Amino acid sequence: MTALDSDADRVSGRRITFFVVLAVFAQESTWNFYDAQVPPLLGEYVASAALIGALMGMDNLLGIFIQPWIGNRSDNTRTRWGRRIPYLAVGMPVAALLFAVIPLASSLPALVALMFCYALVCNSFKPIAESLLPDFIRPERRSRANAAVKAASSLTIVVSALISLFLVDSFPVLAFSVPALLMLVSAVVLVLKVRDNTSPAYREVAAEDASIAAATAAGQDPGAPPMTVRELLTDIVRDRSRERLLVLVAILLFGCAWAASRSLVTPYGMEALGLSRGSAGGLTLPSGVAFILAAFPVALLSERIGRLRVMALGMGLFALSLTLGALGNAPAAAVVALCVGAIGAAGFLVNGAVILWNLAPSARAFGTYTGLYTVGWMGGGFIGPALVGAMVEVTGWRFMLADAALLAALAVLVVLRVLALQRRAGTARAL
Repeated sequence: MTALDSDADRVSGRRITFFVVLAVFAQESTWNFYDAQVPPLLGEYVASAALIGALMGMDNLLGIFIQPWIGNRSDNTRTRWGRRIPYLAVGMPVAALLFAVIPLASSLPALVALMFCYALVCNSFKPIAESLLPDFIRPERRSRANAAVKAASSLTIVVSALISLFLVDSFPVLAFSVPALLMLVSAVVLVLKVRDNTSPAYREVAAEDASIAAATAAGQDPGAPPMTVRELLTDIVRDRSRERLLVLVAILLFGCAWAASRSLVTPYGMEALGLSRGSAGGLTLPSGVAFILAAFPVALLSERIGRLRVMALGMGLFALSLTLGALGNAPAAAVVALCVGAIGAAGFLVNGAVILWNLAPSARAFGTYTGLYTVGWMGGGFIGPALVGAMVEVTGWRFMLADAALLAALAVLVVLRVLALQRRAGTARAL
């Protein structure tokens, strides 16, 4: 590769990273605002906190089933616009419209129907925008691009809070319209500026399709790679090296630890530290800033010393920090522990999906693998709080952070096993 080619790749990578960041920022703005403001709407009709929680968990349950399937559908789509953009061009405007009319629901059935439709449509394109990164960006540059995406996703928490602060009380309908408008603008920009049929991955897949077609026409065995979700999952399970399966297990375990450390921090602050509900809920705010500041340096370190090593070190730092925070048993210790833990978590969040992309059997599986990452992460979000909550019943609230750290430590052991397999095989595969 010449210096000119390298410069062109960097410019192209920055350009597509910007567009993916824009799409993810718009999507996550609606998701975060949805999580913050839909429960009060449900509370107007439902008194049961358990039922409200179950209805709010509907989007995660849908995502576990839909996202790998839709990612696979996009992998196998061929149009003059590419294989991703058609889904974004349709899904994002429809989701924006559904989101904007949620506060207009005049009954519980209408509200639940809108929630279901919004979650269904949003889950149908959520993994597709992120799959544009491996389509366009070379394996060795994917961590820094993914760091920008994760930082943008974290910023949406601040955006959601500001909209809630300034608009919800006085203009509730308008408040929902702002994130919807962000998503609509993002969709227009993507449709006008991006054609993923020009991506290296699309060209590779098109050449692969032509080769398979030519071999089939000649009566030869085309040696086609796995294409359906079932075939790809079977390939992962039967792989004798177990690398991909172990990475998925690590994603699930750390997803459990991360979700528990976030969702249980308010009762932890109240029960173990004696804080008010508001003060306990604010314990994680500084750690959000720490994560944003750490994401890009962690990506650069990952490209220098290896993604798996940084992932293991980061999760180890997360586990150690939370354990020390539990032993400290003070508000200041908890804040410091969560901040240092967020820096460690960046080692995982920046690299988790990238490692799966780089382990994919071919470019035709990027969307499916993005969906599988989400299944692991959402599965952890579903299991983790319940599992750590059960551990708290035994250890008490004081050691909640240490209970979550134990799950992260298990994830470290799994990644260390992957590293051992890599060394034994003498391969790196851009990990």
